[in-house]
Amino acid sequence: MNPKLLAILKRMLQAIPIMIGVAVAVFLFMRLSPGDPVDIMLGEEGNVTEREIAALREEFHLDKPLLVQLKIFLWGLLRGDLGNSISTRQPVGQILLATFPATLELALGALLFSLVVAVPIGILSAAYRYSWLDRLSMGGAFLGISMPAFWFGILAILIFAVELKWLPTSGRLPPGVFIPEITGLYTLDALLAGDWRLAGLALKHLILPSVTLGAAPAAVVARIMRSSMVEVLQEQYVVVARAKGLPELVVLLRHALRNALIPTVTVVGLQVGVLLGGNMIVETIFGWPGLGRLVVASIYNRDFPVVQGAVMLYALTYVVANLVVDVLYTYLNPKIEL
Repeated sequence: MNPKLLAILKRMLQAIPIMIGVAVAVFLFMRLSPGDPVDIMLGEEGNVTEREIAALREEFHLDKPLLVQLKIFLWGLLRGDLGNSISTRQPVGQILLATFPATLELALGALLFSLVVAVPIGILSAAYRYSWLDRLSMGGAFLGISMPAFWFGILAILIFAVELKWLPTSGRLPPGVFIPEITGLYTLDALLAGDWRLAGLALKHLILPSVTLGAAPAAVVARIMRSSMVEVLQEQYVVVARAKGLPELVVLLRHALRNALIPTVTVVGLQVGVLLGGNMIVETIFGWPGLGRLVVASIYNRDFPVVQGAVMLYALTYVVANLVVDVLYTYLNPKIEL
């Protein structure tokens, strides 16, 4: 077997104990948190009998000891069964599959925005460090890090949606407009269907939440990119390339950028997990029907199976993102091994 594939398989096997640890932790935290899901659910229905309460507890195994519940949960995970939602009685897997594409599209939009903005800014700031361009870009990076997402999102809505009326305030599509779902990513689905008008509508709805979510990661990536480029530009091989009379753009992009990307890729890999798992505020502000809003509602309702399934999905995303980062290392620097 290819040594690189063997190393990737080994890393995947090493992730199994991590996933089990996450599963146990989220199970215990949800069970130890105050509030009874049965009381919350049946409290909204008015008069209920003790028999109805007991039947619901038995249905979701809440009448069993904690260790027995944990065993049932872990055995279900091994079989790919996340259980049913306490609130809706639907399979948790179906609920997550229905909401995850919206979150993934938002995260990808935010990641694309952050990379398109941050990488050129980091390169230019390093090439012209201590200039007005460097100070302006790094000042913007400090501003991007310090702005809370809820404040920036509301400000963006007031300016670009309410005052200028350039972009919509919320949702993924206008009311009454539907896109034939292929991947669940509306912009991509519209392009695959060949409908540019729908693609434009989906993109317009995606811009504001993506910029709001990607502002802080863009600031972080820009600062890391600048620091890496400054360090690499002082290396001997870069000095030799300049002494040969190569154009500055060639020196920056061909000789310096590849090595400077190594620490940047690390930060980007971590930001992918943050974008997927930390978008609850942004999804709430923009009425984005994604996984973040689902988790917030499920926490309030003490819907244990949905929260557990969502956290497992977030953890799996982090593991996959870190594995992809490690694989990219080996391509950026062949001396590095998995």
